[in-house]
Amino acid sequence: MEKLDRSQFVGSEDELRALIGYPGSLVQNKVVNRLDEHCRQFIAQSPLAFLSTADAAGRCDVSPRGDHPGFVQVMDGEVLVIPERRGNKRIDSLRNIVSNPQIGLLFLVPGLKETLRINGRAYVTRDQELLAGMAVQNQIPVVGIVVQVEECFLHCGKAMLRSRLWEPGTWPSAEQLPSAARMLAQHARAEGMSAEEIAVRLDEGYNSRLY
Repeated sequence: MEKLDRSQFVGSEDELRALIGYPGSLVQNKVVNRLDEHCRQFIAQSPLAFLSTADAAGRCDVSPRGDHPGFVQVMDGEVLVIPERRGNKRIDSLRNIVSNPQIGLLFLVPGLKETLRINGRAYVTRDQELLAGMAVQNQIPVVGIVVQVEECFLHCGKAMLRSRLWEPGTWPSAEQLPSAARMLAQHARAEGMSAEEIAVRLDEGYNSRLY
């Protein structure tokens, strides 16, 4: 790989605008500050959302949250709640939120080109009365993520069209897919545990510890 020419890095918005230009009026005016009926319908049909957070120093992280469609609860036009299901206890997103509440969300609906983007401020709640209504298989989340909505807008579908994400005919075969077990075995330097043993452990967790 050739060495990066740092003199070609763009250093200001003015430089960016000179290269890319400005959005049209439709794009400029599409941002709303409340969850209207269209946003609510989108969230109600979404089984997958991505959370973008950053710690107090600005180091960023993106993490998926998924469940049955409508797993994110809309409280009203300004607040939504995301249940925190069982995971690996790294709690990257939660640790970021308690030090820096700014959050970005991206909601996907299978087969739909467009996505819904929401920006706002997030808080970690342990309100069991609230979380009890988000239980699955009698498992109540220990905590949830409350988001105070500041911006909502539809993102155009060009990325989905270019990626052909929803076209099964473009998907790689099972043999071509990366092996999570082999990656973990090498990245975690799991001495004494083979990739096959890690695969069994992963499958057991997926089958018995989703909630």
